Amino acid sequence: MKAASGSAPNPDHRPGSDDGPGSDQTPASDDLTTVRVPGDKSISHRALLLAALAEGESRLEGVLPGADCQSTAEALRALGVEIPELPVDGAPFRIRGVGISGLRAPEGPLDCGNSGTTARLLLGVLAGAGVPATLTGDASLLRRPMRRVTAPLDTMGARFREEGLQDRLPIRVLGEGEFRGGRWLLPVASAQVKSALLLAGLLSGRPMAVEEPGRSRDHTERMLRAMGVPVQSRWVGLAEGAEPGQGGGERGTASLEAGPHTLRPLEFSVPGDPSSAAFLVALAALGGAGPGLRIEGVGLNPTRIGFLHVFRRMGVEVEVLPDAEAEEPVGTLVVRPSKLVGTDVGGPEIPSLIDELPLVAAMAARARGVTRIRDAAELRVKESDRIAAMATNLRALGVTAREYPDGMDVEGTDAPLQGSVATWHDHRIAMAFGILGALPGCWVEVETPEMVDVSFPGFWELLARVSASPAPRPPASPAPRPPASPAPRPPVVTLDGPAGSGKSTTARAVAERLGFLHLDSGALYRAVTLALLEGAGSGKGRPEAAWDDVTVAELEAFDISLERDGGGFRVRVGRQYPEARLRTPEVTERVSRVAKIPAVREWLLAAQRRTGLEGGVVADGRDMGTVVFPEAEVKVFLVADLEERARRRLAETLGDEAQREMVEAEARRLASRDREDAERTVAPLRPAPDAVELDTTDLTFEEQVERVVERVREAQGRT
Repeated sequence: MKAASGSAPNPDHRPGSDDGPGSDQTPASDDLTTVRVPGDKSISHRALLLAALAEGESRLEGVLPGADCQSTAEALRALGVEIPELPVDGAPFRIRGVGISGLRAPEGPLDCGNSGTTARLLLGVLAGAGVPATLTGDASLLRRPMRRVTAPLDTMGARFREEGLQDRLPIRVLGEGEFRGGRWLLPVASAQVKSALLLAGLLSGRPMAVEEPGRSRDHTERMLRAMGVPVQSRWVGLAEGAEPGQGGGERGTASLEAGPHTLRPLEFSVPGDPSSAAFLVALAALGGAGPGLRIEGVGLNPTRIGFLHVFRRMGVEVEVLPDAEAEEPVGTLVVRPSKLVGTDVGGPEIPSLIDELPLVAAMAARARGVTRIRDAAELRVKESDRIAAMATNLRALGVTAREYPDGMDVEGTDAPLQGSVATWHDHRIAMAFGILGALPGCWVEVETPEMVDVSFPGFWELLARVSASPAPRPPASPAPRPPASPAPRPPVVTLDGPAGSGKSTTARAVAERLGFLHLDSGALYRAVTLALLEGAGSGKGRPEAAWDDVTVAELEAFDISLERDGGGFRVRVGRQYPEARLRTPEVTERVSRVAKIPAVREWLLAAQRRTGLEGGVVADGRDMGTVVFPEAEVKVFLVADLEERARRRLAETLGDEAQREMVEAEARRLASRDREDAERTVAPLRPAPDAVELDTTDLTFEEQVERVVERVREAQGRT
C-alpha cells in the first residue's frame, strides 16, 4: 500500500468522533486552524499497566488506540486482567485492577507486536511479580536489544532464558529465584529501563533505586505518586538557565523503598502526544499549513519537549500556552510559518528528543545550512535503523545527507522534493516524509503509510485537511528498497579481567582470527596519564596532586582521539602517536589512579562506545562488559592464579629469568591491586552478570584464544 502525501482529501471523510484527533479544525479568530493530536503513547502504555495493577476500578480517557497500545492491552488480557476494547475516539472507559499480586501466568507466549515499550516494561513487571511467561514480537521487535533490561534484573535475582538470539526476544521470564531489588546505574538515560526496574521493585516489594546520567521521561514516577506510591526523584547538575530535561548535565536517581505497596485506582486523562504534535509543528513552521496551527491538549512534560528547544534554535516561531498543572502538564502550542536554519544537535539533549530526531532531519532538508546530529546511536535500534532510513530516503529526494555511526549531517535545499520513499515499517519515518510531501511544491510517495497507526491514527486524513493547497505533482520514482536479508551486525566482544590475566594479548589475537577490530582501552587511559604528566612537567597543566579535580574541558584540550589503523585503533595525542611513551614506568605507575578519576572515565566512555556502534570489535579492559559495552553480545571474564599472572607480568620484561622471590613479590602487588580494583566505587572490577568466566591458568595461549573464538562463533550462529 502507498500514499501520496498531500494528495487531495476526501471531503466526506472526517477522522474520529467530535472529540477525536483532528476534529476541532475550525479556523480561529486569528486565522489559525485548531487541531488536537491522539493520546500520548508512552503514557497510554503506563496507564493501562498501572490501572491493571491497581486495587479497584480506574477510569481512563484519551488512551491511544494505536497498534502498540493494543499490544499492551492484549498482553494484560492474557495475564488475567479484564481490559475492554480501546475506544477509537479516546472516549472514557474503566478497568478493574487485579492488584499487585493478581497477575496469572498466561497460557501461551505474550505477543508484544512491534512495541518495545510493551516488551521492556512487561519484563520488569513479570520479573518482580515472579510470573512465568514468554515474551515475543514481530520481526522488527525481535531485532531490538533486551539485555539493557534483563541484565540488571538478573543481577538482582530474576531469572530469564533467551529462547532465540542472544539479547533478543523471545525471552522466557522463568518466575523463579528471589528478586532482591537494589541499585543500578544506567550507562545511558532510558525511561523504559528505569520504568522496568521501578515496576519490578513495586511488584516484588523490594527497594529499588535507578541512577541516570541524564533526564529521561518521568511518566512512571508521576503516575505512581498519583496512585499513592512514594517514589522519590532527585536531580542534580542542572545547568544555569536550562529547563529540566533540556540537557544541562543533569544526573538523577528515581527510588522506591521496600513495600508492600498498594496502587489506588487511577482517574486519568491522557494528554495529547507531544511527539505527534511535533509533526504538526514542523508542518506549520515549514509553511505547509497556511497561516499556522493551534494544537490543543498537548502534553508538556519537560522530559518530552526537548524538540521545542531544537526547533527554536532552527528558527521555529512556536508559543507555549500552559493549562492548569495536573499529574502531567498540558497546554497549547501555537506555531506560524518560519524561516529555518541548520543547527547542531547532540550531547545531553538527545534523550529528551530521541523520538523526534527523524523529524529534525526532515526539517533540516528545508533549513538554510547544515544540521548536524550526533550522539544518537540509539536511533539504530529503534523500530528501524532510523539513521540509515532517513539518510537513504533524503538522498532519494535529492537532499545531501551524510551518515555517521551516531548521527547524520543534512544540508538544506530550496529545490522541490519529489520522489518515493520506503518506511522500513517505521511510523516515525513515514510521518517525517509525509510532512515533507505536504509542503507546497513537493511531492513524496510514502510506502506502507498505514504504519503511522502505531502512534497517530488519522494522521493522513488530518494532514490532508490542514495542508496548504498542493501544486501539481509528477509521478513518483521507485522507492529505495532495504536489503531483503541484511547482513547481521557482527558482535561486540568484551574481555575483562584483573591485571596479568592476558586480556590484551588474547583480545588482539581473537580480533585477528575473526577479522574484527581490537580496542585496547588501557591505551586510552595511558594516553590521558601521559598528557597529564607532560602537562604538569611543562607547567601548563595541573600538578599531580591536583589531578583528581581535572575537568572535562581540560581533558578535551589534550586532543586525544582513537583512529582506525589496520586491525585496531591507534591513539593520537595532539599531532603525535606516542606508542612507546605510553608504556614508560612513569605512566604505568600512575595509570590505575588516573582511571579512577570521574571526569576521565566520563570523557573516555563516549569515545570507547563509538568504536562498537557497527560491531566487529574486541575490547579489553576491566569494565568493558559492565560499563562501556553492557549490551555486548559476547562477554568473557578472564581469570588465572595469582602466581601465574605474576609470571606473565614479569615475562613481559624479564622473559623466563624471573626469580621465585620476584614472582612472589609481584603476586603480592597484584593481590593488592585486585582488592583496590574490586573495592573502588567507580566501575569496580567484577564480571558482568552474563559474562562467561574463563580460567586461563592451565591453558596455553592458543587454547584460550580458541575458547573465546568458539564463543563468538556460537553467538553468530556458526559451527
